[in-house]
Amino acid sequence: VQLQASGGGLVQAGGSLRLSCAASGRTIRAYAVGWFRQAPGREREFVAALDQIGGLTNYADSVKGRFTTSRDNAKNTVYLQMSSLKAEDTAVYYCAADQDSALSVVAGSYDYWGQGTQVTVSS
Repeated sequence: VQLQASGGGLVQAGGSLRLSCAASGRTIRAYAVGWFRQAPGREREFVAALDQIGGLTNYADSVKGRFTTSRDNAKNTVYLQMSSLKAEDTAVYYCAADQDSALSVVAGSYDYWGQGTQVTVSS
């Protein structure tokens, strides 16, 4: 499966953005999907994950209550709705697909990765 993340941009603190992760090659229904982010000079960190059906989720403590991930299997797309954005949310955001459904927080557990989309939050 190939993944393409999009929807990033520049937003003021307190604002919102919705990222999309579009799949091609195979149906995204077969995969759990995770979101990760990487800021300059920092390790890639887990943000959120969603199971194949969309009934189970896992969020990093830093984004709980502000970010929501969902999926539309008919559109072969997974979303990350980000609200109440903070300057510390600034990073390149990646989506990744996992053939298992462990909702893992470990980047190495994921089998396929998109190219990343830049999110910049100005304070």
